[in-house]
Amino acid sequence: MTNETPVRTRDFADPRIPDRDHCVLRYLIDRWADQTPDRVHVVWEDGEQWSFAEVRRRTLAKAAGLAALGVGQGDFVAVWLPNGREALVAFYAINYLGAVFVPFNTAYRGNLLAHVVANSGARLIIAHPDLVGRLGEIDRADLGLAVLTTAGDAPDIGLPTVRFDAIDGSTVPPLERPIDPWDIQSVIYTSGTTGPSKGVLSSYLHMFSNAGPESWPMVGRDDRYLCVAPIFHIGGMGPPFVMLARGASVAMVESFATDRFWDIAARTGATVVFLLGVMATFLLKRPPSPQDRAHGVKKAFMVPLTDDAPAFTERFSIDIYTIFNMTEVSSPIVSEANPVRRGTCGKVRPGVEVRLVDRHGGEVPVGDIGEMLVRTDRPFAMNSGYHRNPEATAQAWANGWFHTGDAFRRDADGYFYFVDRVKDAIRRRGENISSFEVEVEVCAHPAVREAAAIGVPSPLSEDDVMVIVAPVPGHSIDPAELIGFLADRMPYFMVPRYIRVLPELPKTPSAKVRKADLRAQGVTDDTWDREAAGMRLKREVFSH
Repeated sequence: MTNETPVRTRDFADPRIPDRDHCVLRYLIDRWADQTPDRVHVVWEDGEQWSFAEVRRRTLAKAAGLAALGVGQGDFVAVWLPNGREALVAFYAINYLGAVFVPFNTAYRGNLLAHVVANSGARLIIAHPDLVGRLGEIDRADLGLAVLTTAGDAPDIGLPTVRFDAIDGSTVPPLERPIDPWDIQSVIYTSGTTGPSKGVLSSYLHMFSNAGPESWPMVGRDDRYLCVAPIFHIGGMGPPFVMLARGASVAMVESFATDRFWDIAARTGATVVFLLGVMATFLLKRPPSPQDRAHGVKKAFMVPLTDDAPAFTERFSIDIYTIFNMTEVSSPIVSEANPVRRGTCGKVRPGVEVRLVDRHGGEVPVGDIGEMLVRTDRPFAMNSGYHRNPEATAQAWANGWFHTGDAFRRDADGYFYFVDRVKDAIRRRGENISSFEVEVEVCAHPAVREAAAIGVPSPLSEDDVMVIVAPVPGHSIDPAELIGFLADRMPYFMVPRYIRVLPELPKTPSAKVRKADLRAQGVTDDTWDREAAGMRLKREVFSH
């Protein structure tokens, strides 16, 4: 027997919580810069590469400069930049100090900009000079805001302004305390499709759990993640962090570009990419090219999984995975490679519990539709609430489960299928219709680039189905021909009555379709009406 105290070999006794140098950005940068200094962590679109040692050098210099300006542990720092070197270094430097990274969408202006600036509580904003003028258009009273601008001349808007490229320092002050995995790492603002944008509070553990090596085991240390989403979105901020957690690399590009996608993938050495379903559709609808397989991409996440997934795999020689995720959660549903079940999101991953419930919170039977509720075994593996919004936090986390606001169904084998946003479902003559499922079928038409399905008031009560579509460049859409196409692909009650063709669908700053705007416009003068055209479906003789 001995009275010696056991030697602690881990930072935390709870085995669910990884050590700091596995999930906290500051310690990850130091770990890899010490262990693998010459290994590449970032590749830029122009071919420049940064090793872990170079990433640490740049991060330390900017962190020292920010500290000299008064940024300390726990402070909220806003970043209003497009994808690029300055944005990534700002992100890393802010977190290196233990401060909170608060990116703003570069499309923000007016009341939306005023809302997020005030809600963020940031006293410092790192902004592109072309965006600074918008700050002069909002009420900044009592905000105490100061501005760092990147290269270029920013207008004088009466705020203290310093050049971001001139603040490099040599000494990073010591931390007040170690940065813990449950400390807040970022505030990411939601799209605001149903109200004012909410700032999602994310811990380091949340970011690590979102798409780290446990949640996405199919992505390894030798992979290079092609990041095409903006850094102010979870899809653009997450990849550098989760590849850093793996000691792996990321290829950073300004934005998704259909015509240059495969060339960029080849030049940057990317092996894995995340594609929204519409992005995959854009790529498939381009003419075949020798570049289709002249790249190193081996894995792609397609969200949602479209009917074109097998064709995508065959044409581009890429394994397809799909997931369900949102800013507030951490990939609770993940698929195997090349799932064969049409429209699935996958199964519940280890460490997560999922329930599908009715509006009273009761569990629905297998096969029925219910709102998805989520919780995790690991503490802080999902959001820590909404910044300065306790009411929304309490509502979302009612009864200890996070309420996603998304409707799903589950089959007998445990596969989940997204049905719709709870608030977007359409009801026509007693039938519940998923706007999402309608959109999937409409987008299968070769001339359709994107689509939005909404319910509009019917003279027979409830709703009629209306679809707003935008064509593939160089194509036109014939509403009657589209109806004929859809009649063979979906139940009669889902086939739209109304079709409206627009050059492009209206979007939020985070590129989500503004369905509220389309509903408000309703049936316009340029909307085609199937019934007015005398076009009836054969099965409608059995409708009720």
